[in-house]
Amino acid sequence: MNGQPLISVIVPVYNVAEYLDQCLESIVNQTYRRLEILVIDDGSTDDSGNMCDRWAERDERIRVIHQPNGGLSAARNTALDMMTGELVIMVDSDDVLHFEAASILIKTMQEHQADVVLTDFVSFYGNDISWCDTTSTDLNPRLYNKDEALRAIYYQQGVSNSSCGRLFKASMFDGVRYPVGQFYEDLAIVYPLYQRSNRVVKIDVRLYGYRQRTDSILGRFSPKRAAVIDICEQLEQQVQQENHKLLPAVRSRLLSAYFNILLLSQQDNSGKYDQLADRCWNGIKRLRYHCLVDGNVRLKNKAGIIASYLGRNILCNLIGRKYRPKR
Repeated sequence: MNGQPLISVIVPVYNVAEYLDQCLESIVNQTYRRLEILVIDDGSTDDSGNMCDRWAERDERIRVIHQPNGGLSAARNTALDMMTGELVIMVDSDDVLHFEAASILIKTMQEHQADVVLTDFVSFYGNDISWCDTTSTDLNPRLYNKDEALRAIYYQQGVSNSSCGRLFKASMFDGVRYPVGQFYEDLAIVYPLYQRSNRVVKIDVRLYGYRQRTDSILGRFSPKRAAVIDICEQLEQQVQQENHKLLPAVRSRLLSAYFNILLLSQQDNSGKYDQLADRCWNGIKRLRYHCLVDGNVRLKNKAGIIASYLGRNILCNLIGRKYRPKR
């Protein structure tokens, strides 16, 4: 990779008029200028679509595609199908990039001959965000091979499965697309995506601003969130056949999913999620010994495992969610 490769920046947009200007401004003002900015208006019903068009008039690097609403995955897939860059960055339209993000990411990729470069996130509320001073920051790069990266993701050891704020070689997405209409779309493609990498680098600097919103999809419980269990259970079966050494890490991630959905499902006392809660509880009992004796499993999971041996009611009560016993 020589010179200044073209980076495709993918921005799915749906009803984010309140935040869109800040997002796109952070992208067009990158110190790395050779960008192709693909803005996918996914059937917005507010002024977002018009805002996208106005931004395209201001900056010739922006290409806007208007399509019927199909969800985040459909919007990203549209952009993946049409991008021409050698590299790709995903940015959600209510988030922002540090103005040096692309420059730092591509420099790191070239220095380490990596396929993926990961950065950390800054969480923020409203429009105010406090960035670190990158001129005085030690990037402290950490190198992984693909299995090491996947283990770090599934063990939840400081490496997120998020697609946002990463710099990928575009070729990694050949034949890989996000599942349309499914929650946890990032987690769903981690395994096939990272299987295509040889070297992954994580740098110790926060270059992606993640906006905290009370109205976000993952800010409330929906039975669709049980997709995380489906994804992890399918992955467990897959790695048992293809890459058995990843199995302990995948089981740790699956256990986290069982704990999370069990507790969230108990927020509703109507009983309509009892079957889902039973599925999670049975999964916890199946995996808890394997994960308890695994030295890589995070302490939060081990605390949940120990509580689970005291019973389902106690588990849920200890971590703040009251289980409604069946009658």
